[in-house]
Amino acid sequence: MNTIKNAQVAIVTGASRGIGAAVAQRLAKDGFAVAVNYASSSTEADALVAELTAAGTKAIAVKADVSKADDVRRMFETTEQQLGKVDVLINNAGVLKTVPLADTSDALYDQTFDINVRGTFNTLREAAARMNNGGRIVNFSSTTLALNMPGYAIYNGTKAAVEAFTHVFAKELRGRNITVNAVAPGPIATSLFLDGKTEEQIQTFAKMPPLQRLGQPDDIASVVSFLVGPDAGWVNGQILRANGGVA
Repeated sequence: MNTIKNAQVAIVTGASRGIGAAVAQRLAKDGFAVAVNYASSSTEADALVAELTAAGTKAIAVKADVSKADDVRRMFETTEQQLGKVDVLINNAGVLKTVPLADTSDALYDQTFDINVRGTFNTLREAAARMNNGGRIVNFSSTTLALNMPGYAIYNGTKAAVEAFTHVFAKELRGRNITVNAVAPGPIATSLFLDGKTEEQIQTFAKMPPLQRLGQPDDIASVVSFLVGPDAGWVNGQILRANGGVA
């Protein structure tokens, strides 16, 4: 397939739904060509790509398990071949299951660290070799790291690692004019957050921020848009806690 020439190209991991889909839609609106990464079912990713393409955006769906280095390498290669060299990487893919630490199985521990930590590691390592100078990287942490709520120990451990990666990697890319930041959302009304919670639990979370509502995916997409845009050129190695003031 012939390479399509674009001003800028973005990869968004875990972009078939939720925050990832909102970020892909916003970056498309901002003028980026977008690679929509998904891990398993292509239905939602293909539907999003069709929507973006119909609106005039160059977009592709790319299957890749970010916890596997070979998949990540192929994701970058496919994006380069079909859209162009990558300017923006959004590390949105993640899993969240709340279980007390003492009740956490080896399998759940492995899955959570494989996707949330190894997945971010794999994409950052690949980006270091392949990304355009002057690019932007946005990782995803979580405000749960600041709240220390029971049941979040393993998940928080993964996000602490992501924040450490963010601070150090920003310095390791010295001289290339690439910024590396992270967004740490508060409670956002997506299936990742809502699934498994009672209506009472959801309302409790909604009342926690002083703004007295759950965040919406577009709230986070707007923050990502800022971090990858020209106005955030002096923001580097930072964690932006987009949480309505909950912490």
